[in-house]
Amino acid sequence: MVPEDFEREAELMRPMLLSAARGYLGNADDAEDAVQEVLVKLWSMVDTLRRPVAPLAKVLVRNFCIDRLRRRRVTVSVDETEPQTITADSTDNDMFERMMKIIDTLPAAQQVVLRLRHIDGMDMDEIAKLTGYKEANVRKILSRARMAVRKHYIEELDDE
Repeated sequence: MVPEDFEREAELMRPMLLSAARGYLGNADDAEDAVQEVLVKLWSMVDTLRRPVAPLAKVLVRNFCIDRLRRRRVTVSVDETEPQTITADSTDNDMFERMMKIIDTLPAAQQVVLRLRHIDGMDMDEIAKLTGYKEANVRKILSRARMAVRKHYIEELDDE
């Protein structure tokens, strides 16, 4: 594709890409940035592009927006949080103790993966590297552990 053709197509598909990016990101400025990044990426591939470019551009915008959303992590400084006092009769403390007892009954692999993910806050790839499992296996183990904890927790509530 010649650069002039790309410029014309980019002008025509830009509003559509902006709309899609706004739908994902919810912010006009972030959407503008996403579309600009995708158009720059497409410009770098202008020699190898073929018509129609719009489907490829849509996929690139979607993937870029999803990546941006995944990277947005809410972080709270420890200094900003208020210390919580937990009393012996606190329902939160009781629920925490109940959950920890349920987790202790799980198989070792499920315990490790569940604790690394939810208590230590590690990502799936970090857990996979640490445990030696493949990332898909870590996801499967975590899913099974969550289902087992949920099942045991519901059974305990029904017994009360």
